[in-house]
Amino acid sequence: MREKLCSELARVTETTALSAAPWIGKGNMNAIDGDTVEAMRSVLNSLEIRGEVVIGAGIMDKAPMLYNGEIIGNNNNLEVDIAVAPVEGRSLVAKGLSNAVSVIALAKKGSLLKVPNMYMYKIAVGPEAKGVIDINATPVENLIAVAKAKGKRINEMTVVVLDRPRHKELIADLYKKGARIKLISDGDVAVGVSTALPDTGIDMLIGIGGASEGVLTAIALKCLGGDMQTRLLFEDDKKINMMKMMCIEDIDKVYTIDDLVKGEDIIFTATGITGGELLDKVVYNGNQAATNSLLLDGLNKEVLRINTLHNLDENKIKVNKIG
Repeated sequence: MREKLCSELARVTETTALSAAPWIGKGNMNAIDGDTVEAMRSVLNSLEIRGEVVIGAGIMDKAPMLYNGEIIGNNNNLEVDIAVAPVEGRSLVAKGLSNAVSVIALAKKGSLLKVPNMYMYKIAVGPEAKGVIDINATPVENLIAVAKAKGKRINEMTVVVLDRPRHKELIADLYKKGARIKLISDGDVAVGVSTALPDTGIDMLIGIGGASEGVLTAIALKCLGGDMQTRLLFEDDKKINMMKMMCIEDIDKVYTIDDLVKGEDIIFTATGITGGELLDKVVYNGNQAATNSLLLDGLNKEVLRINTLHNLDENKIKVNKIG
């Protein structure tokens, strides 16, 4: 049953990535949204689950499908939380840039933190640095702690930061200390997950980004044994009221990875759209297309990379799983 569900979730992100790929480099983010949300929802509704979307494409009034609170699936006996990003990095797809992925995660009902549509300060690291990060410390102090835990010199460390004016001081401090910085324009889920994989060369993600993306990253990191700390950021009273409506009373609370994701009964899948450190891009060849996916099963501690060859006139015709 669980193996079947894992396989079906990989099919969800594969299908969504294939629907996004024709829009790579076309500059049309609205078209990307429409096609991919519809594709993901269609496959999800075929699954034998009763899932509540807790991290979705938006609120009910603003998003016609996959909105927060929407119930999907066709089986009332298996209740789960669902977190989705049909395209994580829409602008990356529109501009033809790397690290756009399609993501979905399932968890036991009540396991995922419901967060408002707001910013979050976050630090993400892999298993070697689990337990050493402290969001109340400075970025440089965290850099030093993670480097020590990983047995690296500071000048060997690669830190990912969103390229935003708000990070000007953070970036300057890390450069001054001698770290390598990988600046990204969008798509911090893929690089956040990459901190926990040994073949990506990424050691830490730090800075302010979307709260929904923070929860998605935490799900994958929990499967991989990584670590994360976050704090929600409010800009005005409206955001504070949103937090209170979602029963978040302590606006200064530090959320650990266990606060973001309770337990280990979680499944995470991502399929590459434009390619990057985490996953390869969708590649077309005649009437066929190749996808590259990552499947993480937190309960069984399973990590799979899945290469799938799809016949665009029919169904996929070949699957090669690499453990």
